[in-house]
Parts: sequence; C-alpha cells; structure tokens
Amino acid sequence: MKLSELAAALDCRLAGDGSIEIRGVAGMEHATATELTFLANPKYASRVKDTSAGAILVAAPIEGLAIAQLISGNPYLDFARALALFYQPPRPKPGIHPLACVSTSACIGENASIGAFAVVADGVVLGDDAVLHPHVVIYEGARIGDGFYAHSHAVVREYCRIGNRVTLQNGVVVGGDGFGFAKRADGTHAKIVQSGVTVIEDDVEVQSLTSVDRATVGETRVKRGAKIDSLVQVGHACVVGEDNIICAQTGLAGSSILGKGVLLAGQVGVSGHLTIHDGATVYAQSGIGGDVAPGAIVSGSPAFDYRDWLRAITAFPKLPAILKTVRRLEERLTAFTQAASPE
Repeated sequence: MKLSELAAALDCRLAGDGSIEIRGVAGMEHATATELTFLANPKYASRVKDTSAGAILVAAPIEGLAIAQLISGNPYLDFARALALFYQPPRPKPGIHPLACVSTSACIGENASIGAFAVVADGVVLGDDAVLHPHVVIYEGARIGDGFYAHSHAVVREYCRIGNRVTLQNGVVVGGDGFGFAKRADGTHAKIVQSGVTVIEDDVEVQSLTSVDRATVGETRVKRGAKIDSLVQVGHACVVGEDNIICAQTGLAGSSILGKGVLLAGQVGVSGHLTIHDGATVYAQSGIGGDVAPGAIVSGSPAFDYRDWLRAITAFPKLPAILKTVRRLEERLTAFTQAASPE
C-alpha cells in the first residue's frame, strides 16, 4: 500500500513522499524502510531521529525530520487502525465440526463456526457470526448475541447472558460460582448456592484466565465497552461500568460497583461493598477499602489521593534517618530541661 493511500484510509494529513510503499507497521526501534511507526508520547520524541521507518504517525509535524509524516489527531489509535489494515487474525470457516457436541435444542445463528470438541448445551441461543474455537463450553440456557468470539477453553456457564460483539480470550470463565459460604457452629463451612447469573453487555473483551463470577442472587454485570485484562477476578454481584479498563491481576470482591470510565491499574485490590465512581483512576497495587469519588486519582494501600501518596512514598525511605534525628532532638531537649530546672 502506498503511503498516500494509507493516509487517505486513516484520514491523516500527509507530509512527505506519498509514493513510499508501506508493507506493515512496527515500533520505532524495529521499523524498517517499508514500515510505518508512531509517536504518541512526547517523552520519546528524541528517539524519532534514530528510527529506520519509512514513515511515522505524529500528532504535530516535526521540523527537520527526514522521513515522511502522517499528521494524526490520535497517533496511537491510528497506529492501531493501520495495524488492522495489514494484519487480520485467521478466522475459522463457518460450520460445525464433526467432533463438536451441539444440542439439538440449541439455536445456532447464521455463519457460526463451532470447532472440534466444543460443547453447546440444551437451550443455548447463539447469535449470527459466532466463533467457538475447540474446547469452548457453553452451558445450558446461555443466551449469546451476534459476533461472539470465544477462544479455546473459554466457558460460559448456565443461563448467563452475553451481548453482541463480545470476545473471550483463552480460559475465561463467565458465570462460575461466586465465593459464598456460611460458617456452621462447629466451624465448618456450608456452600451458599449461587443462583444468580452473569450478564456481559455489548462490545466487551475479557482477556485470558479471567473469572467473572455469577451472583448469589440477582446478577453480576459487565457493562458496554468494558475491557478486562488477564488474571482478573470479578466477584459475585459486582458491576463493572461502561468503558472501564481493568488491568491484570486485579481483584474485585463481591458487590463492588464501578462507575463509567473507571481505570484500575494492575494488581489493584477492591474490598467489596463499595463504589468507585465515574472517571476514577486507581494506580497499580493499590488497596481500595472505601468509596472513591468521581474523577479521583488514588494510590497506595489503603488508597488516598495520588499527590499525597507521591509525597508520602518519597518521604518513606527517609523515615529511619528522621527517627534518629527526632531521638537526638529529644535527648538534647531532655538534657536542656534538666540543666535549666532548679535544684
């Protein structure tokens, strides 16, 4: 594809030679003369002069740069769009593999692809253009919309509901039992039946080995457009809000409510029965023990305002020296007080 054609496809302004042939995309350090790269973060601008790329996506023209430039309002997004033009993951052909097990009472939409050893149980409704890779299991009574894409070993449990254009990566479990037990008088634990469901709305993607538990009663819900990373635990009766980003190894205890546009960085722990309000950001390895205000940015465990946290964490390594200083001052003050006191 010529660079001029790529610029038109991305609706970017071209600065430089549009006749360059672009055959792929790559990061700045690895791109070759036939590849497109991008600059999204200004702190990496010094590296641009060293790239061997044929062209670069930038937010504003860079003076004196030898290579061609595509001027973009969002270079990172347009880089992702360019990547999709050059690479499309393989998609299985429509049809049901002879080694798949599909119930005669299941309702399968048009152009579905169901791989070997996949299981679709009684009463399942599966929408148009669905892809079930080998070893995907859909339990009884699950209802799934159009454009569903499930990688190997993903599981959708009984009676759960999934919207349109949902992607489950390998090993995801939707609707596994919530962690509920009642303690008996003798100290043993009685399992509480998890009678609720999990609901996944449209345009959600869940990455590998993540669990979204079913509710004890009622529902666990992941709202439209949320993106959940690998190794995340969403406990029973949680609500993950619209367009949330939840990064790897985060855990939400039961009945955690996340508003719209919430971002939880990696290894965040949420204690449950609380609300993280719209637009809040929680930095990595933070512990959330109470409600977080709309738009707040918090960090630490227990989490508090990130600006105060940065000051506190800067002071933390200095505490031993500060403690020594305080003790010396106390000793001097005691000596001074004793010297000044009358006999």
